[in-house]
Amino acid sequence: MYVCNCFGVTEDQVKKHAESGAGTPRQIASACKAGTDCGSCVRRIQALLGRGACPRRDLVERIEGTEQTAAQGDDASVAYPEAA
Repeated sequence: MYVCNCFGVTEDQVKKHAESGAGTPRQIASACKAGTDCGSCVRRIQALLGRGACPRRDLVERIEGTEQTAAQGDDASVAYPEAA
């Protein structure tokens, strides 16, 4: 099945590039131009790479969760010396 209609790139071609080391849509684009014209195939390429539709959103949520946990831990676990 075609992933990129603009350049005629198939799922099998994307998978072969991934097996050869291309792990991001940008690396796939470098290998076969898929995703560099209209961009409508980028989400499908991400899915084929196992990255999901919005990897940056997942990263942001993880970072925000870590910051909240750290902030809560700082308030609860840090003992501040009293002024003498």
